Amino acid sequence: MRAHRLLALAVLPLAASLGACVSVTDNDYGSAPDRAAVGDFGEATLINTSGANIGRAVLTQGPTGLVIRIEADGLTPGWHGVHIHATGECAAPFTSAGGHINHAEPKAPHGLLNAQGPDDGDLPNIHADAQGRIRAEVFTTRARIAADGPGQWLWDADGSALVIHANVDDHRSQPIGGAGDRVACGIMAAG
Repeated sequence: MRAHRLLALAVLPLAASLGACVSVTDNDYGSAPDRAAVGDFGEATLINTSGANIGRAVLTQGPTGLVIRIEADGLTPGWHGVHIHATGECAAPFTSAGGHINHAEPKAPHGLLNAQGPDDGDLPNIHADAQGRIRAEVFTTRARIAADGPGQWLWDADGSALVIHANVDDHRSQPIGGAGDRVACGIMAAG
């Protein structure tokens, strides 16, 4: 199995941005992480707005889409919107991650329950338990880490980010379903 490990660097005092480093193991394609195949995976470190590591997201490529396992601590108990954002940057308050990946023309509106949607970055909500822990898996056919296949490629030139929001996503209203502030972010980028 080819493995791609993505790690967001810790925020240093007065640092303006975060970076990502990629290491590749057991890869017969050389060091190019854009050559992921079915079964390949990546891992993004999730940080909060203070820059503390609060968990991780593990991405596993399937033949028809991407499974994302999210494990995080320190969130407000309850439901949270989670989306894939278009830029691999996680400078608090995470607006540096840009909008959702949404490459359709014309652009699709937000919302898994929107008759004209969803956009490519929309994912199902995730739930934090009474202790603020999230242990969830989501699946999307609209994103991929494999060089070819269905969905938007996450490891393009400017990467992408997984963003967890403060509130539940209603999957209908624009632009983000009322999900509120961005409270956690993890960079998904290819070096």
